Amino acid sequence: MILRTATRQDLPAVLALLADEERVLDPASVTVGKAHERAFAAIGADPRNEMLVLTAEEAGGPGAEVLGCLQLTYVPGLGQGGRDRALVEAVRIRADRRGGGLGAELMRLAVERARARGCGLVQLTSGKRRSAAHRFYERLGFARSHEGFKLRLEP
Repeated sequence: MILRTATRQDLPAVLALLADEERVLDPASVTVGKAHERAFAAIGADPRNEMLVLTAEEAGGPGAEVLGCLQLTYVPGLGQGGRDRALVEAVRIRADRRGGGLGAELMRLAVERARARGCGLVQLTSGKRRSAAHRFYERLGFARSHEGFKLRLEP
């Protein structure tokens, strides 16, 4: 498996993964809006953000079938001895490819990437009702350490 930076060509596949985690959506059926374009460009322009895709090793270049994705954000802070922390978001494996170890490989590669960048911690949040995801993250060594809160800001 190859974990690489997402290209603009991967954007429909990433949006398909994020749109429905229970079904496989055809990336061609996904509408890429102006807000998506702006967000993708902003992520790509920010050295502290990476949108990453997991592809099969034999076809890892741009345009290869996207099997999974995640976003890594490197957050500076005074904790952890002044080392960055890596925040993992938007973790998805294509619905028809789950259960075969791809999620574990995706997370292993993301943790490796954070470690190579000098991060002192990798953290993520997961919805309270996603008990299977919680068990998955715990099997990978992640510990439940905090309660999270959100405040939605409406336009």
